[in-house]
Amino acid sequence: LSPTRASFALSPSDNVPQNSQGDNGSAGPFNFKTTTMAKSPVVKSNIGQRRGHKYKHSSISHQIFLEPPPRAPLALPNSLPIPTFKECCASMSKDQKTRFWWSVCHMFVAAYTLWSAHGSLAMTALSHLILFDSLGALLCVSVDVLSNFEVWKRSSVRHPFGLERAEVLAGFAMCVLLLFMGMDLISHNLQHFLESSGHEPHHSHAHERVSVGSVDVTALLAITSTLISAIGLKNHGRIGKAMRFGYIESLPSVLSNPSHFLTLSCSTLLLLLPLVSVRLYNWLDVLLSSTISISMCVLGVRLVKTLGSMLLMSYSGPGVKDVIRDIEADPCVFGVDDARFWQVHYGLCMADLKLRVSGSEENLIRLRERISSLVRNRLGGGYGSGGQRWEVSLQFTIEKS
Repeated sequence: LSPTRASFALSPSDNVPQNSQGDNGSAGPFNFKTTTMAKSPVVKSNIGQRRGHKYKHSSISHQIFLEPPPRAPLALPNSLPIPTFKECCASMSKDQKTRFWWSVCHMFVAAYTLWSAHGSLAMTALSHLILFDSLGALLCVSVDVLSNFEVWKRSSVRHPFGLERAEVLAGFAMCVLLLFMGMDLISHNLQHFLESSGHEPHHSHAHERVSVGSVDVTALLAITSTLISAIGLKNHGRIGKAMRFGYIESLPSVLSNPSHFLTLSCSTLLLLLPLVSVRLYNWLDVLLSSTISISMCVLGVRLVKTLGSMLLMSYSGPGVKDVIRDIEADPCVFGVDDARFWQVHYGLCMADLKLRVSGSEENLIRLRERISSLVRNRLGGGYGSGGQRWEVSLQFTIEKS
C-alpha cells in the first residue's frame, strides 16, 4: 500500500492544530484544576459501634462477669532482707566478738599441732580433729550472729523456715570435710606401712620421734581449747543431736559428743607416748592414728547420712513405727492412710497424718490432742527435755459406723 493513496487521506479533524486542544480542557486526558483541602477535622463514623456504657459495666455483665472477692493480705511477707557481712559485723555484741576471736585462736591451735607433728601420725590425726572442732566453733558463732536478724527464724514465702536450714547445709559440708580428712589419714597410714615394709617411696617422709615437751604442750593446748569451745561456745551443741552414739551417750555432756570424745581421748593418750620405748612408740603411734582415722570416717558417714536426710526433708530417727502402732490401736481410728515424718532443721520436726476415724466431735478433739501429745513425747523427748520441737498436722476422714 502506498501512503499517497486516497484511503490514507487525513480527516478534517486531523487538520486542527495541536495548540487548539489547550483551549478546551475537556478534550485533554487530564484535568489539572487547583483545589483547596478542607481544614475541618475528619468526622469518624459511628456505624457498627455500640453506644452507651462499656460492656463491663452493662446490666448484663453484672450478672455474668462478677468481680473476684477481695483477698486478705498474706500473713507472711514475700521475703525478708538478708544481712550483709558489714551488717553482721556491726550487729555483733562484745560476747560474740570474743567468741569469734576465740574460734580463730582455735584454728591456730590446729595449725600449731600440725606444724609440731614432725611426722607423728597420731599428732597429725589430732590436728585434723582440732581443725574440725575449730570449724564447728566458727559455725556456732556465725549462727549466733545471724540470729540477731529477723530473717533467721521468721518464715517468709521465699524462705518458709527462715535461714536455719543454712546451718544444716554448713554442717553437711563440715561432715564431708571430716570424711575426707579421715580418708587422708588412712592414706598416710598405708603409705607409712608400705615404707616400713621395705617399699621405696616416691617421696621420702621423715618419721622421727617427737620430743616430750612438744607433745605435752600440744596435747595440753588441744585439751584446753576443746574444753573452752565445748563449755563456753557450746561447740557442736546442735549438730551433736544428730551424732549421738548409744555407748557414749551416758557419759557427761562434753564426752557424750563423739567429736569431743575423740579429741580429748587422743590428747590424753598422746601424753603417754613419749614415756614408752621407741619400738612401742611406733606401734602405738600407728595404732592411735588408725583408730582416729577410722572413727572420723565412721562419724563422717553417719553425719552425712543424717544431715543429708534432713536436707531431703525426711526423718531418720527411731520410734516412728511405735508411734504409728499406738495410733492404730486407738478404738476411734479405723486406719492410717498416710503418715509422713520429716525434720526441717536441728530444732524443728513435722508430722503429717491422714486418718480414718469415727466417733463424736468431743472424742475426735480428745483424739487429736492425744496424737499430738504422743508424737511430741515419743519422738521429741517430752516437755523440757531439750529435744526437737514437733508440729503435728492431722486430717480426719469421718467413717460412718
